[in-house]
Amino acid sequence: MSDLSLQTLPDFAGRSGPLLVIVADGVGVAPAEDYNAVHRAHTPTLDALAEGPRYTELAAHGLAVGLPSDDDMGNSEVGHNALGAGRIFAQGAKLVNAALADESIFETDVWRTAVSSVVGSDAERPTMHFLGLHSDGNVHSHTSHLYQLLHRAAAEGVKRARVHILHDGRDTPARSALGYIEATEAVLADINATVDDADYRIGSGGGRMSITMDRYEADWEMVEKGYHCHTHGAGRPFSSAAEAVEAMYGESEAGDQYLDEFVVVNEDGEPVGPMTDGDSVILFNFRGDRAIEISRAYEEPSEGTGAFDAFDRGDHPDVYYAGMLQYDGDTKVPKNYLVPPPAIDRTMGEFLCHENVHSFAVSETQKFGHVTYFWNGNRSGYIDSELETYVEIPSDNVEFNKTPGMKVREITEETIRLLKTGRYRFGRINFPNGDMVGHTGDLEATIEAMEVVEECTARLMTVIEELGGVLIYTADHGNADVMYTDKDGVRSPKTSHTLSPVPFAIYDPSHAGDYRIDAPDDAGLSHVAATTLNLLGFEAPEDYQPSLIALT
Repeated sequence: MSDLSLQTLPDFAGRSGPLLVIVADGVGVAPAEDYNAVHRAHTPTLDALAEGPRYTELAAHGLAVGLPSDDDMGNSEVGHNALGAGRIFAQGAKLVNAALADESIFETDVWRTAVSSVVGSDAERPTMHFLGLHSDGNVHSHTSHLYQLLHRAAAEGVKRARVHILHDGRDTPARSALGYIEATEAVLADINATVDDADYRIGSGGGRMSITMDRYEADWEMVEKGYHCHTHGAGRPFSSAAEAVEAMYGESEAGDQYLDEFVVVNEDGEPVGPMTDGDSVILFNFRGDRAIEISRAYEEPSEGTGAFDAFDRGDHPDVYYAGMLQYDGDTKVPKNYLVPPPAIDRTMGEFLCHENVHSFAVSETQKFGHVTYFWNGNRSGYIDSELETYVEIPSDNVEFNKTPGMKVREITEETIRLLKTGRYRFGRINFPNGDMVGHTGDLEATIEAMEVVEECTARLMTVIEELGGVLIYTADHGNADVMYTDKDGVRSPKTSHTLSPVPFAIYDPSHAGDYRIDAPDDAGLSHVAATTLNLLGFEAPEDYQPSLIALT
């Protein structure tokens, strides 16, 4: 076991009060334009932090958080990994890209079993199913990964495959599904034309925020609808995925992420893609949070220990199920996976527990896993339940732009209660609404969301001053800072994350010139951990990214 001891700083013991980190989810730094909800909101407290002497900006995307290139948007998962780990680890798409590039993904027992269970099956129509977010947003998935899997399956003798698509419109333009469907249909047509007896088709689909891709058990009904759609062919029937999307576009102004479930049917009106005993199913998403529940629905048993009880699965088929990654390493979901996840060890939380530092983490359901599981290096549960307190505020099951404050005020109340107990030296919280409301594309609602962040940050600053503590205000990636784009005079909502840097500000009412901001040129989210440890009076581990402050 590696040494988790920390040395104290010789000339700085930290403050007498607690240190609180606020992660304002989805709040980036972008030009002060009309499309910028962060700028448009009335936020004098946040503005003062940004204009103060202990402020800098951090990279929160691309290489700075372990993604393949600086063209890749950051996301909450890799952002919180970096915040808690203090180092940069290869993440999601980067891991999958490497495994596909060297073809090691196809040498795994999992891939071989998924293929052989279909190729060697005695079933009437053995089928290999591919399920996932259908876009190149590169946050949860990438269609290029799907295409490589499809081509390899065909090359290895899989004659029948079905693709179950989840429209994006969140990490991509709001109504871009038809372009992705056209590209995928071309890949399937090529396989069908060049491989003898191949039968590769889209089988079902729907919007990612309507079916299948719930997270943190906030809305199992979403998962239930998706499960029955993909598995049993339950949904509105259409002759093609494109026909389904075009019809739904004509019926409402909803973006892709909110479209209803559909199934593709043959000339007799029968679904073309139901799953049956002996089939194999690959979930090609690489990000974990919205993959766990649907994975459980497929692989948990119907009876006995660990039986699935979230909803009635009906006639649950006996399929071989695998994920692109293992989405939860502690609960082992799923049991079968194609690419090992990053091994993140020696997180800030582990060091602080070793030093007997009492800490807490608070957010609502939508982001609770980010300040716990992801912050702790993809580790479920407590590091030390005697030293840590985790509080989850249940999220409301509503469209987020209808309640722009979400549970930020409740998170704030609970945080104040914990701070005032005097028990905790360190706390971390996530305000989710800049991100979750930003994803709706509703500019006015996102402006309101930012004003709630302002209100609650100001309240927490007052309490921190009363307690003689320190507050860090930062974010995990951008979103609310760019709410629409203009192309040829046409304004379109931007619902995806951005490539913007994020704010980093230290509020320290007791500051007396004992340290200063000294951010390196490549400062990113992974530099926050060393900074936090310094502000608590500890030297950071040697292999952590450098601190953003220098003692004077």
